[in-house]
Amino acid sequence: MPDRPPNHVELEKEVLPKSTPQKLKILDKPKRKPWLLGLFVLIPFMGIGYFAYNQLVIVPQQQAKNKIQTALVKRSTLTIVVSANGTVQPQQSVNVSPKTSGILKQLLVKEGDFVKEGQILAYMDDSNLQGQLSQAQGNLAAAEANLQKVIGGNRQQATAQATAKLQDSLFALRLTENDLQRNQLLNQQGAISRQAFDTALTTRNRAQAQVNQDREALNLSQAGAQQEDIDQARAQVAAAQGAVQIIQSNINDMVLRAPFSGTIGRKFADPGAFVTPTTSGSSVTSATSSSILSLASTNQIVAQVSEANISQIRLGLEATILADAYPGKTFTGQVTQIATQSDVVQNVTSFEVKTSVPDPKNLLRSGMNVNVEFKAGELKNVLVVPTGAIVAQNNVQGVFVADDKGGSVFVPITAGTTVNDKTEVKSGLKGNEQVLLSFPTGTRKVSAPRGGP
Repeated sequence: MPDRPPNHVELEKEVLPKSTPQKLKILDKPKRKPWLLGLFVLIPFMGIGYFAYNQLVIVPQQQAKNKIQTALVKRSTLTIVVSANGTVQPQQSVNVSPKTSGILKQLLVKEGDFVKEGQILAYMDDSNLQGQLSQAQGNLAAAEANLQKVIGGNRQQATAQATAKLQDSLFALRLTENDLQRNQLLNQQGAISRQAFDTALTTRNRAQAQVNQDREALNLSQAGAQQEDIDQARAQVAAAQGAVQIIQSNINDMVLRAPFSGTIGRKFADPGAFVTPTTSGSSVTSATSSSILSLASTNQIVAQVSEANISQIRLGLEATILADAYPGKTFTGQVTQIATQSDVVQNVTSFEVKTSVPDPKNLLRSGMNVNVEFKAGELKNVLVVPTGAIVAQNNVQGVFVADDKGGSVFVPITAGTTVNDKTEVKSGLKGNEQVLLSFPTGTRKVSAPRGGP
């Protein structure tokens, strides 16, 4: 039998001296391996990690696959709405002031009052004008009296005088004719000289001329004044009437009336203040020292509509107005004016659109911010899908359609108008498909529907 090698216990016994019995006793026990101890410690941690990975990754993925949402493609009606920001502004706004400078005598309204067109707002001091009016009225009365005098005047007395004078001339003519006849007989008999006869003849001719003159004067007296004199007198009356009207108009201007119905916005002057004329377009700050008050008419909405949407806006279009000051309350109006010239602010082009806004309770105030939604039209009986279902694959727009096997297939579509969360499908779908609303991770690359306002 061959010799077997000594075991490790025996070798240790041969090498170690007898003086170390305790050390020999320890070496007699078998050694434990360190890696085995680490393995026992690692196993529990590996189990905990696997459990956590399963709960946090594997289980959610399986649940996501089981919870993929779909929607039925169906026909519907889409209401096209164009939104824009705007402000409340009065349709008309003026600063009320007199036509001429003067002292404010009386103010009949206060801020916030509603006034009607033509209503008296204030009185100016017109004492100086009243004196001028009395003087002008006196001049008018004198001009009218002169006209009556020229047209009729003392006609009967003048005619009587002309008649008496004519009678005297006729009597003198008869006397000179008698003298001429006597002198003519004496001249024929040679009793008087030729010179005496010529003198009698000249005297008779002068008497005849005077009769003709007096007869013409009587005719003129009976006919009245000349037309030129009458026209001049009438012109003087017209001038006097014009002066009275001018002064009366100035007095009327001292009474300030509302040019249109509206609300008193601000008061700038009190009775006793000196005010001057201002233009209706003056700003409030420049008008405070000269105007009396500001007047604003019924409010309107002035909105800025983008260039891309202005083609959908038309006169009479219904609009829904939402005011920031009244959350949840809506006002309804109609488009009354569309600007023909654009406004460019910070390279953004927009058009001003004015909308009426009935407000019987006077809730809206000038300067308030509002949001306007214009109902631009409707797309009736069109195929629609949720906007979130539209994706792009290889630069092609489409949707994932669920199949009978629990999977899905990508179907290209032609998208139309998008309204809120729904998009029109012009082609690609029939109308009975189920489209995916949720997608496995990494399958949805782009969601970019186009079209619509």
